[in-house]
Amino acid sequence: MFGDLMGMMGKLKETQQKVEETKKRLDTVTLRERSSDNLIEVTITANRELKSVELDPSLLQDKEQLEDYLVLYINKAITQATKINEAELAAVAKEGMPNIPGMDMFK
Repeated sequence: MFGDLMGMMGKLKETQQKVEETKKRLDTVTLRERSSDNLIEVTITANRELKSVELDPSLLQDKEQLEDYLVLYINKAITQATKINEAELAAVAKEGMPNIPGMDMFK
């Protein structure tokens, strides 16, 4: 019994390390969200860290339009990054879960 428990604890520790490694790797994955009219481009990491916002100078003439574009495309970039982040971390976590009797009903 304790052997199984120790094995499970080791597997959980290994999974935790893989999750941390995945988070570090996701810092290097960049995503770009660009408007169809090319007036704004937002760059973000898969860990949802905003890296850059590039604006067409024409947006500087219309404060309201600029604000709308910023909110819209930053949110789109965050949504895209969140999907990738969650999928990657879920895959690592699922792969590393020990086989605990009765836990398969939560899949």
